[in-house]
Amino acid sequence: MSVTRDMVATWRGPRAVMDKLLSMGHREDRALAFLMGGCALNFLATWPYAVRVEEMTGVSSREQITGALFLWVFIAPLFFYALAALSHLVAKALGGKGSFYSARLALFWSILATTPLALFYGLLRGFNGDVAATTLIGGLWGLSFLFIWVKSLIEAEKDV
Repeated sequence: MSVTRDMVATWRGPRAVMDKLLSMGHREDRALAFLMGGCALNFLATWPYAVRVEEMTGVSSREQITGALFLWVFIAPLFFYALAALSHLVAKALGGKGSFYSARLALFWSILATTPLALFYGLLRGFNGDVAATTLIGGLWGLSFLFIWVKSLIEAEKDV
C-alpha cells in the first residue's frame, strides 16, 4: 500500500497500520523518511501565516520562514528522536516489550500521518489568523496526533 493510503488508513485504525509497518522489518531509512517528510510538510504549513504576519506587521516573511526552516529541519528531528527514546523507556517501565526502533517508528509515523491536518491548520492561520475556529482546528490536530501516537506506541510496544 502507498504512504498516502496508509495515512488515510491510520485515521481509521492506527494500530493496524503500525502493525503493518512493523511487519515490514527493521528499516531505519523508512523511519527517517517518515520523520523528514513530516517535518518538511510541517515546515510548509508555516508559510501562509508568515505571509499574513508580514502583511499585518511588516516583519519579513523570509526571516520567519528561515526560522521555521531551522526549527523544523534541524531542531525538531533531534527533539523527536529524544522524545521517541523517552517514550520507549516509559513504555518499557510500564511493561512494554518493543524496541527503540518501534517507538521511533510509532512517533515518526504519527507525525507524518497527521500532516494533512497540520497543513489545513497552517492554511487557516494564513487566511483567518488566530481566531477561535483556527484554534479549534489546531487543537484537533494536536489531539489527533496524540491519539494516533498513543495507539501506534501501544502496538509498537506489545509483545514482539
